[in-house]
Amino acid sequence: MSASNPTKEINYVIELQNVHYQIPSDSEVLDIIKACDLRVQPEEVIAIVGRSGSGKSTLLSLMAGLESATSGKVSLLGQTINACSEDERAQIRAQQVGFIFQNFQLMPSMTALENVLMPLELFDINNANEKAHKALEQVGLANRANHRPAELSGGEQQRVAIARAFVTEPKILFADEPTGNLDEETAQQIQALLFELNRTLKTTLILVTHDTEFAQTCQKVYHLTNGQLIEQSS
Repeated sequence: MSASNPTKEINYVIELQNVHYQIPSDSEVLDIIKACDLRVQPEEVIAIVGRSGSGKSTLLSLMAGLESATSGKVSLLGQTINACSEDERAQIRAQQVGFIFQNFQLMPSMTALENVLMPLELFDINNANEKAHKALEQVGLANRANHRPAELSGGEQQRVAIARAFVTEPKILFADEPTGNLDEETAQQIQALLFELNRTLKTTLILVTHDTEFAQTCQKVYHLTNGQLIEQSS
């Protein structure tokens, strides 16, 4: 973001204004997201809940610039990303945005350490090895650094994914059903870890979940219903 307009970045790291997302289906057009408005402040922790297929993951992709809105304005870290090219959107995300997914998305041929090293090496960050080891230590997996995903439990794989997401100290972290594939006890441990790292690194956390109890631990909760985003009153 340019120095000429610093206030906007301070106020909102994500801003949606009248955002629509449509996809063609046979002879009609399906409205997935309808007239969504959202403002997210730095370090805020918000949850987006809704039934399966309601468009939660699509909304997350629109915020991150992985998908382009049909209409409306999407701003990420002060930049109007739906006016940017894919290369420009990727540059905005670069080291400033992290992702955690339900299915972990680890490279099966790589060790835990190598998976965490990936974004550091991609951006040619100094002291990459030291930072990757520290990230694994933060998630309690220092002794599993040389194990591949197949040798780790589901909870351990998600911890590796969390370490990889936080290792570049992103300004925003998008988490799409991060506990969806875990048993209840492991899910609670992962939830606690996410919030702990979020507080430590002062990251904005945008969480998509079907777990209403998990969502209630966030600062704000939004329901996505019939394509519309509605904030839950406290």
